[in-house]
Amino acid sequence: MTSDGFRDEIIGEARRWLGTPYQHNASCIGAGADCLGLVLGICRRVFGEIPEDPPPYTPDWGEIPDEAGEFPEILLDAARRHFQEIPTEAIQPGDLLLFRMNDLAPVKHAGILTSEDRMIHAYSGRGVRESFLGRWWKRRLAAAFILSPKEV
Repeated sequence: MTSDGFRDEIIGEARRWLGTPYQHNASCIGAGADCLGLVLGICRRVFGEIPEDPPPYTPDWGEIPDEAGEFPEILLDAARRHFQEIPTEAIQPGDLLLFRMNDLAPVKHAGILTSEDRMIHAYSGRGVRESFLGRWWKRRLAAAFILSPKEV
């Protein structure tokens, strides 16, 4: 588990990104970021590196079946490789939240929980914002992770 100080560091870094404009496939504080770029930027700053370079994020990311006919969970699988998954009922400020926009869609949105009912995330037309984590978002919450490198 992470200490409260570490969680505060993650939240503080996420807040530094507030106001960054939305820019698809970007991860540059103040210049542009999407939701994945925001998380990668926080990891770079807090951990000194990102866990892995993701494949290019396209509008149909994860929506094209593989050879076996399965839809890949690119973002969810990467988070599971690098962070400790926790029950969504046990989230705490500083945790990474992953969302699917409908029951059949792959996980394609990420945010950082900042309080019991608020999160920081980046989205088109708004940029990096702190938003209310209301019923609409909670219905779409697919997974949560302690944003700390996994102990090996």
